[in-house]
Amino acid sequence: MSLNSVNMAQQAFGKVAVLFGGRSGEREVSLKSGSAVLAALQRQGVDAHAFDPATEDLSALKAFDRAFIALHGRYGEDGTIQGALELMDIPYTGSGVMASALGMDKWRTKLLWTAAGVVTPNYVLMDDSTHAENVVTALGLPLFVKPANEGSSIGVSKVKQASDLVTAYTLAKQSDPLVIVEQFVGGGEYTVGILGETALPIVRIVPKNEYYDYEAKYLRDDTEYRCPSGLSAEQEKQIQAEALQAFNVLGCKGWGRVDFLMDERGRHYFLEVNTSPGMTDHSLVPMAAKAAGLDFDALVVRILQQTLFAANPFCSKPWYRDNGINDVA
Repeated sequence: MSLNSVNMAQQAFGKVAVLFGGRSGEREVSLKSGSAVLAALQRQGVDAHAFDPATEDLSALKAFDRAFIALHGRYGEDGTIQGALELMDIPYTGSGVMASALGMDKWRTKLLWTAAGVVTPNYVLMDDSTHAENVVTALGLPLFVKPANEGSSIGVSKVKQASDLVTAYTLAKQSDPLVIVEQFVGGGEYTVGILGETALPIVRIVPKNEYYDYEAKYLRDDTEYRCPSGLSAEQEKQIQAEALQAFNVLGCKGWGRVDFLMDERGRHYFLEVNTSPGMTDHSLVPMAAKAAGLDFDALVVRILQQTLFAANPFCSKPWYRDNGINDVA
């Protein structure tokens, strides 16, 4: 990057806090994401600094001009840190308070999607009084049990026989009191990255174990990622458009990821939205962006760049206008 471009980035963005770590169950993943984001911004000449909300007082963020949120899970992806940043008039990346909270809550996501006509797998809510046989009758086997407010497949179980359902429920309940039991859809796992108003190329995920669990996401090197996805051009275009709709229904903005499943007959079902996706070497949005011709450093700057143009009437700090920052990436 030229010296002029470096100066442009510094002037446009000001002092940037990269928020990562935090105190959710996804802390270790967030540390990896944030470290990669921080290094990318610094390579692009941005005055970026690490900030871990688990170890630093949030009031110290008042020294920054904007924030790149690389936190995952509770207290980072659920609207809480977004609300704190808004109270301090600090522009930030990604979705706002409401959309972040909704995206974190798989049950309420499903309620809104169903109302808007977005197809999602059938489910039931399970509590201590729920009879396992009624769940199996409603959804069949196998099925998935998951905490409603958790990410990275933490607390998720695939249940193949009714006798294992209570054990799976007990595990999920350790992560969240609201537990969803979801219909199994077995034709393939996919994801659509969202950047601004654009749906990125679809990635198909082919894990070598039972499903795309925490180990397959972050620890194993044999998980297969296919981009191109293998879908027809017409089908990919349709699903990308529907993914944008699903994203917008929740009020999401900036960037994110919409996961979906295919059944054996080629029908797709939207699963969930990630409003602060992973940015590690195993992560899917960077993979899709690369397929679209955007390398990791350019992707990170593009995400941060969106804070320059966000129309936030509640923010008293200046939201910079286009002064050539498009040339930085």
